[in-house]
Amino acid sequence: MSKARTRFAPSPTGYLHIGSLRTALFAYLIAKSLGGKLILRIEDTDVKRQVRGAGEKLIEILDWVGIKFDEGPHIGGKYGPYIQSQRLNIYKKYAKKLLDSGQAYRCFCSTKRLEKMRQDQQAKKLPPRYDRICRDLDEKKIKTKLKNNKKFVIRQKMPLTGEVVAHDELRGDIKFKAEDLEDHVLIKSDGMPTYQFACPVDDYLMGITQVVRGEEWIPSFPKNVLLYQAFDWSLPKFIHLPLILNKEGGKLSKRQGDVAVEDYKAKGYLPEALINFCALLGWHPKGDQEIFTLAELIKEFKIKNMGISPAVFDIEKLDYLNGYYIRQKPLDELVKLAKPYLIDNFEKTADKGRQTIKFVKNVLRLEQERLKRLSDIGELTEFFFTDKIEFPVDLLIWQKMTKKQVKENLQKVSELLEKIPLKHWTDNSIKDAIISYLEAKELKVGEYLWPMRVGLTGRKGSPGPFEVAEVLGKKVCLKRIKEAMEKL
Repeated sequence: MSKARTRFAPSPTGYLHIGSLRTALFAYLIAKSLGGKLILRIEDTDVKRQVRGAGEKLIEILDWVGIKFDEGPHIGGKYGPYIQSQRLNIYKKYAKKLLDSGQAYRCFCSTKRLEKMRQDQQAKKLPPRYDRICRDLDEKKIKTKLKNNKKFVIRQKMPLTGEVVAHDELRGDIKFKAEDLEDHVLIKSDGMPTYQFACPVDDYLMGITQVVRGEEWIPSFPKNVLLYQAFDWSLPKFIHLPLILNKEGGKLSKRQGDVAVEDYKAKGYLPEALINFCALLGWHPKGDQEIFTLAELIKEFKIKNMGISPAVFDIEKLDYLNGYYIRQKPLDELVKLAKPYLIDNFEKTADKGRQTIKFVKNVLRLEQERLKRLSDIGELTEFFFTDKIEFPVDLLIWQKMTKKQVKENLQKVSELLEKIPLKHWTDNSIKDAIISYLEAKELKVGEYLWPMRVGLTGRKGSPGPFEVAEVLGKKVCLKRIKEAMEKL
């Protein structure tokens, strides 16, 4: 038995959709779990929808998430070319075979006639479908039209009766009535192939054993089956992935949020999290394990554990996974990942000491546990960098305390901090100095630590005041507590 060969065949029409990433991932996992190869093929025959440079961006973003190809336009292979616009002679050759065998025909109908035909059908509440008027033109008429350079498309002759049975690996046999099938176009009037023709031809010639694609392609499934049968080719296995829906049950839409992988990268989602998340959109691992590296996915993945129910895109689940992977990052690596999101913060202080890698590392050591996205780093850590923090004075008030009491308590905190030598300025020393005093005097901890935290951070939520104080340093801490007292 030959090894598995799967393919990812995107159109270069823009950024990589999150659904396309899942398709690429499942094609990759199927190939690698079976010891096979993943092929990249660029389907660029729809000239109107092409975006310059999109193919290169696709390769770049897929490389970023860790999906590597074994063959493709960027690395070559013995089944090339891997760009459809470079394979036009191949499509012409196979279209001619269908014409010569009587399984396809030239359709000379004008765009105007086709549009009127569809309008008439819609007026009669009939499904819009080509009426096959050119299907049985005699050779003499065909030759005359060709001699007069009459434009034409090539259509496949579909069966008029019976049914077509198409087998999906997840759904089993799917039956389609022949009477519902249209004689669809294989080659357009400009000589370019349609997706429905080029794709099966390429899949066969490139030895693709499993075709992985979204379930939106199921209506065209019988066309693919009949084309394989027309050439007397063995069919690959087809795996149609379930739809990805938003939490409201609708289709993922740019209007409702990000759908491009590049958007998630820009927001600070890690490739490990995106891969892990996409794997769970239609694949159901055994047991309760949810965290998988790419290597673990390859080891655990089995087609039989894929489902057909719509997958729900839950951004909270993605945030959870991303937070997990952020917490696993070594601090040095996290600093490198975080730096682009800290540029604005660096500009908020004239203190060069708070623009160093050492200071950033100390900040991130405190915030790493709270991070869900790298893009949160700027806002979460802003108070560490700014030279003057702003917050409403009422935020300093703990429960029913008066402003006078808060000011007195902050004064005592300042005095205690002042006594700690610089060489002993650590979170444990700071904690020991303050808590020992409060316990000895039987004072309420919240009445001192709450104003201290707010004075240092300007926020309700932050890392603990002792850890923050250590990172900020003695000079900055005393300055901020003095400014907090001045507010009162």
